[in-house]
Amino acid sequence: MVLTGILLSAYGVDFEEKTGLLDVIRMLERVEGLRRIRLGSLEPRVITEEFLQGLAASEKFCPHFHLSLQSGCDETLKRMNRHYTTREYLDKCRLIRQYFDHPAITTDVITGFAGETEEEFRQTKAFVEEVGFFEMHVFPYSKRKGTRAEKMPGQLTEAVKKERSRELLELEKEMSRRFRAYYIGREAEVILEETVEIGGQEYTLGHTREYVKVAVKGKQETNRIVTVRVSGVLDEDKMLAE
Repeated sequence: MVLTGILLSAYGVDFEEKTGLLDVIRMLERVEGLRRIRLGSLEPRVITEEFLQGLAASEKFCPHFHLSLQSGCDETLKRMNRHYTTREYLDKCRLIRQYFDHPAITTDVITGFAGETEEEFRQTKAFVEEVGFFEMHVFPYSKRKGTRAEKMPGQLTEAVKKERSRELLELEKEMSRRFRAYYIGREAEVILEETVEIGGQEYTLGHTREYVKVAVKGKQETNRIVTVRVSGVLDEDKMLAE
């Protein structure tokens, strides 16, 4: 089960009774037959000691955290009206890693926001590498009519925005490769989802609890969770398991 929403982190703030996202997860823990609970996009502010302690106590929670970033430069974050700093964001990621062994941390990044200088972009690139994301969704900034950003000075050309996106996507591939290499030689719990043919060979695809895609050789029964041993890399987004 995936819990998702536009403001998932704020779930329950408008209730008379004190109920939050962690309470929902605890209720789902009691649902018979439910094996996995996964969260959608989260705001960094929801990552607290109490929240992580609750998640770590859950046998069904999948340690995959999609934390919105948008920029790895504090000056750019200010212009975006984001209410956190890169230091606060990094501290949240470090806190997650204190509670979970090799958690998947993913994010969204916008390149070429109004006024983004070459130096600010370099800061973003250095920051995302410091965090060490499993995956990043990278988007070149596009103006939206009626927004404050539309009228901001320092609008960049499409060519510059696309080039910066390309650079971050190249870095994303390398970080993803490093993250997935951790699993080689290890056992992983995979939920089998579909059978496909790749290069003339039949595989059954599925995902680990951290949302790493794994291809198991041969046609397997789907809609079940199995433990496999990861033996290597099949292609740029799939690990190979026997």
